[in-house]
Amino acid sequence: MEDTESVATLVDSTTSKIQQLQKAFAELESHRAVTLNLQWKQLEEHFHGLQKSLKRRFNELEDQEKEFETKIFQSREMLEKRQAAVIAKEQASLQRLQEKRDAAVSAIAIALEKHRKPCSVQPAVINCEVQDGPSILEQKPDDFIEIGHVIEDTGKPSQGGGVEVKSYPELVKLCQNMDSEGLHKFISDNRKNLAALREEIPLALRAATNPASLVLDSLKGFYNSDLSISDAKKDANLLGLRRTCIMLLECLSTLLNTLEMNSISSIISENVKERAKGIAEEWNPKLDELDIDANNGNSLEAHAFLQLLATFSINSNFNQENLSKLIPMVSRRRQTADLCRSLGLSDRMPGVIDVLINNGRHIDAVNLAFAFELTQQFPPVSLLKSYLNEASKASIPLNSGNASPTVQNDVNEKELTALKAVLKCIEDHKLEEHYPVDPLQKRVLQLEKAKADKKKATEVAKPQSKRPRPNGVGNGLRVNNVVMDKNFYPRMTESCPQSVYDRPYAHPGPTSNHVPLFMGAAVYNFSPGHDFFGNGYHYQAPYLH
Repeated sequence: MEDTESVATLVDSTTSKIQQLQKAFAELESHRAVTLNLQWKQLEEHFHGLQKSLKRRFNELEDQEKEFETKIFQSREMLEKRQAAVIAKEQASLQRLQEKRDAAVSAIAIALEKHRKPCSVQPAVINCEVQDGPSILEQKPDDFIEIGHVIEDTGKPSQGGGVEVKSYPELVKLCQNMDSEGLHKFISDNRKNLAALREEIPLALRAATNPASLVLDSLKGFYNSDLSISDAKKDANLLGLRRTCIMLLECLSTLLNTLEMNSISSIISENVKERAKGIAEEWNPKLDELDIDANNGNSLEAHAFLQLLATFSINSNFNQENLSKLIPMVSRRRQTADLCRSLGLSDRMPGVIDVLINNGRHIDAVNLAFAFELTQQFPPVSLLKSYLNEASKASIPLNSGNASPTVQNDVNEKELTALKAVLKCIEDHKLEEHYPVDPLQKRVLQLEKAKADKKKATEVAKPQSKRPRPNGVGNGLRVNNVVMDKNFYPRMTESCPQSVYDRPYAHPGPTSNHVPLFMGAAVYNFSPGHDFFGNGYHYQAPYLH
């Protein structure tokens, strides 16, 4: 501002300077010896022009300075408003976060309080005792069963408690009676509703005087000494029993997870642990005899053994290295990750994933890599591409046309299975951005079309049997003057004979025109390959059990 004022003063003093210059010029002209060509008016016009030019430029600079100061003021004002808005948003976010935190803490506290109260109030059920008075029950549902001894959070039997099982109240009676065989039969009869059973069995186990002993009793017959390993794989009854045993072990584990530490120690006593340890030591040597079923990562025997150790917390009695070697035997089952964490094998998972990759089971490796956050060490996209490359390499030597149709069909089927497995894995782990699925889907459609065409061509090429006419005369040449024998009419089988696949374990006998006899129906009544309880993670389907 001082510089501006000094410049303005100098501009204003220009007029006086010009007047002084005029006087000096007049005095000089009076003393001149020669005539000067330059006139005063010209000098005066020149100086006035300079004065106007300086003033105009000065005014422009002042205007620009004012405009700049206005912009600075507006910018500062905008920055202050933005800063205030950011601070307000931060405060609002902190307030919402605090409200959510308070709500979560309150919900947890309420849940713990309800869980700890021996006298609980549930929807449509009020089961409280009045001091020195009888218990009051209001709006008791028909399927509510009151039992005398129910394990509360203290782990001790309590009088007057209640267990509510909405869908299957029979479960409570079976558990109350410690009937392990009846429990097996009930689960087998209701195997179509396994989801509901899984939710209600942990509740029903509370009715048992000793839930752990009941589950250990249910493991009887897991290994049938009368059957060989190969026969056991084909025995649908035994397979169903084993899956039921695994489910009961998991349900007991679910029950224990809802209890406090002192309650768990009262249920899983030292005697119970010793009994479970004895069963585990009896099962352990049998795992060495596992066949290809274990190599496919879907072993019921290995799963049951590991679940037994995890449920009863006896894994410390067994070598951790040996336990980690069993993980590839159950890698396709959906409980594998939780089992590994329960058994303390998380730090050994990189080695397990390496074993799976070396054995060509890249899908299982990807699933475990995501489960244990090891995707940086084992990139999923690279593993899936490697898996597909190996599957496609198998079909390259057969493209020359020298392979038989059966072998070619098998190779195409393997490639189709691998493609579907990779697509399912991409969908499960949301890898579409990193691994486009369009080329894979086109290849799947191509293989499925080729498969359908071959099947259609095979059906057309099959010779069709000629059906006899109603009068028994075939489509051959007409024969005249032939005496009709009583056995002339050909023996005819049923037009729609019963398929041997309609019942399990039916093995067709020698070829004859009679319908084969079948053995009686089994208790579990399903084929050995059927996914009862979900048979683990298959490449064509997600985890089911």
